[in-house]
Amino acid sequence: MGVKLKDLANPRKTSFENLSGNNIAIDGYNIIYQFLTTIRGPTGEPLMNSKGRVTSHITGLFYRNINLLNNNIQPIYVLDGKPPQLKSTLIKKRKEIREKNQEKYQKAMEEGDQELARRYSHSMIRINEDIINDVKRILELMGIQYIQAPAEGEATVAYMNKLDLVNFAVSQDYDSLLFGAKKLCRNLTVSGKRRIPRTNRFIDVEPEIIELNEFLRINEINREQLVDIAILIGTDYNPDGFTRIGPKTAIKNIKKYKRIEEIPKIERELELIDINEIRNMFLNPDVIKPEIIENKELQKEKLISYLCDENDFSVERISNTLKKIEKVQENKSETLDKWFN
Repeated sequence: MGVKLKDLANPRKTSFENLSGNNIAIDGYNIIYQFLTTIRGPTGEPLMNSKGRVTSHITGLFYRNINLLNNNIQPIYVLDGKPPQLKSTLIKKRKEIREKNQEKYQKAMEEGDQELARRYSHSMIRINEDIINDVKRILELMGIQYIQAPAEGEATVAYMNKLDLVNFAVSQDYDSLLFGAKKLCRNLTVSGKRRIPRTNRFIDVEPEIIELNEFLRINEINREQLVDIAILIGTDYNPDGFTRIGPKTAIKNIKKYKRIEEIPKIERELELIDINEIRNMFLNPDVIKPEIIENKELQKEKLISYLCDENDFSVERISNTLKKIEKVQENKSETLDKWFN
């Protein structure tokens, strides 16, 4: 879900070229969800191989990673661990939405309404064990490191950025800022053209950077107050937020009263949540520090076999794409040789 902080952010546009030479930590589940949502057929059905297994996420991961590596951007993926108990309300809510939209999708298909079917298909996404195993397999074959977080993957992504183990935290959600990421990079994994819902129009999507210190300075708040603002709006741990409070009202109240507990007329809603527990989820999350950040060599033949033999990708297209990566790596080696010799 993610916190709706867009109205308070002041993002700086960037590009793949400007990010060249950087290490990034990616919120794995966030990007997987993006690929499963966007890489679909005309009626919203995901891409599948001849065995009926979904391959949208494999397609997205392969080509996005190729793009990153071609631009000398080194990704590290962080995968979610066990979801916190506080997230159970959101998980239950998502399940109910999936079940309702499954019925609506079937009805739209029966009536031949492709646009409506596509719309409902987006909220039927579920990341299961098979999909996660696919993700781990392709990352291993591409020589790209992944880390298993103890709980929220995004919290460990932010922690790695906070410790300067990576230059940027990459996610579509603003939660990374709540978890303490210094620099959040959005749209890096979904940049390009994005279809506007319910239309046939597309808009350009460019990578953007939001710096936590700048965000706090512009809005004249501290990080603890940012977390309180998020709680008022609604987080994954209290998805409904507070009645009639959006981003602008939330920041106005926090700047005036400093803390949620001091805001008048919300006492009843405050009693329904454990506000300190939610704060603690963001300010002291369960995270892991990787002992070694090290990517390995791409396993070309095994990768081609996995993509083409097991998942029906085009041998010619995959081989040609991998040649580009090999060329980039050769050029990097030649540059290093000239530098040291």
